[in-house]
Amino acid sequence: MPEGHTIHRLAQDLSRDLLGQSLSVSSPQGRFEDASRLQGTRLIKTGAVGKHLFLHFETAVVHIHLGLFGRFRRSKAPGPEARGALRLRLVSDAYVWDLSGPTCCEVIAEDARNELLARLGADPLADAANPKPAWERIQKTARPIGAVLLDQRIFAGLGNVYRAEILFMLGIHPEMPAKNLAKREFNALWKLARELLARGVKEKRIVTRPAVKGRRLRREEALHVYARRTCEKCEGTVRRWTLGARAIYACETCQPQRQA
Repeated sequence: MPEGHTIHRLAQDLSRDLLGQSLSVSSPQGRFEDASRLQGTRLIKTGAVGKHLFLHFETAVVHIHLGLFGRFRRSKAPGPEARGALRLRLVSDAYVWDLSGPTCCEVIAEDARNELLARLGADPLADAANPKPAWERIQKTARPIGAVLLDQRIFAGLGNVYRAEILFMLGIHPEMPAKNLAKREFNALWKLARELLARGVKEKRIVTRPAVKGRRLRREEALHVYARRTCEKCEGTVRRWTLGARAIYACETCQPQRQA
């Protein structure tokens, strides 16, 4: 599932290509019935909160959640022939954006949008994000910190890759009770999440290891522990197990369990 950096980058790219233009809006597969309401209207704003994308048209707001299989494809106008399960097609004079396979693509009322946003936690990529509610909730739960980081009601936008990498970089075992996290560790976690997601937006992929001057890191070099067999730091074994209904990766040498 795309993590928050992907959605924020999509908001930027859609804005760059389509903002202020009257668009041809259609649903080739027919499952987005409100497409006709948007036909010929201007896109006036794009935005992202966590894993949720919002397209503000003159007449309505579209809410999109890509889920596991959703994907946008960009091409130059007039674009390829519409084939397959295209939920939404946005066409300007210069570009075509095709959306397929999203979990959600809907026109959303302002009240419903506000209710959705109220259920989400702090988004590290939001300029005005307030991490205090996240800290307050973490202090009250004995759930593993590795599960808490996937809870979109606490941290909006963090996903499976970022949680493994952030916990490794901070030397925190994923199964540590969240309430045992020290305030200085929380502050470091928040700061690191902001930095890594911002880097993800810039590079259009998740990269957590230091940059190498003069070349782009290869895919196998980009991460510390996620989907790796050995730890790049100590060369020990990376353990994989299920936590929070998703696969977690950790080096238990570099991320030792703490005594209660």
